[in-house]
Amino acid sequence: MHLYKTSKGNILAVEGAYYLVDKEWDMMVNQSNLFQHLNDLSKESESITEEQFIDYTQNHLLAPIGKQEVWAAGVTYLRSRNARMEESKDAGGGDFYERVYDAERPELFFKSLAHRVAAHKQEVYIRKDSTWNVPEPELTLYINSKGNVQAYTVGNDMSSRSIEGENPLYLPQAKTYERSAALGPCLYVPESPLSTDTNITLIISRNNEQAFKGTIQVNKIKRGFKELADFLFKEISFDAGCFLMTGTGIVPPDHFTLEPGDEVSIAIDGIGELINTVAYKQDKV
Repeated sequence: MHLYKTSKGNILAVEGAYYLVDKEWDMMVNQSNLFQHLNDLSKESESITEEQFIDYTQNHLLAPIGKQEVWAAGVTYLRSRNARMEESKDAGGGDFYERVYDAERPELFFKSLAHRVAAHKQEVYIRKDSTWNVPEPELTLYINSKGNVQAYTVGNDMSSRSIEGENPLYLPQAKTYERSAALGPCLYVPESPLSTDTNITLIISRNNEQAFKGTIQVNKIKRGFKELADFLFKEISFDAGCFLMTGTGIVPPDHFTLEPGDEVSIAIDGIGELINTVAYKQDKV
């Protein structure tokens, strides 16, 4: 089943049927068995038509997040490790990424608060002080307050590679800024865990032409989802649960950098497609 957050209310799509779920988002999703909870809610919720569903999700869609924080895991795919080593070799930081890829402890970092997260069809930003910017398409976990994975969504971990490559200590500036994260279009809540054969596809379009395309299967990830969740929850609590981006295995070539006006499309089997347009943050007048 798929759960959408819109300005008209929460919409649950279940096997061709659509329901308007009148529940507060954070309480609704923070469950020990979210699939069963939503299944029960569908039986007591107002049914809506397919036309209403299309209108709500096309014209009133919000990012599927409430009070949750967004965190991210890095260097979880071999391709990401190699890219990070290459971008930071001149600064002498390449060895850090090789070590963390093989280490017991994963790289985990804070990514965004909810109010800075872009929704499907909204703009994502690139930094004006960065010369090398890329999207990072990532399967993103919704983890409840007990540390258990309950749902999945599509994530875009926007990254300033020139800043991180200059010095690994600049990671927070390279990763955490306004609209540096996007989530959507919905939460995918399956009855059983997502298959590791799931495909992630990134397409970047420029001037209505394809500038880059890449695909990878989730089974190429080095670390398990439970492993990542367990490390994240070791010494920190999330009262409403949290989102965890699980890393990227798709990296555009080194000569490529995003430009304002580019369209970034990330599709994940079973979940949906997250589309965002690239822009610079406008200065306040």
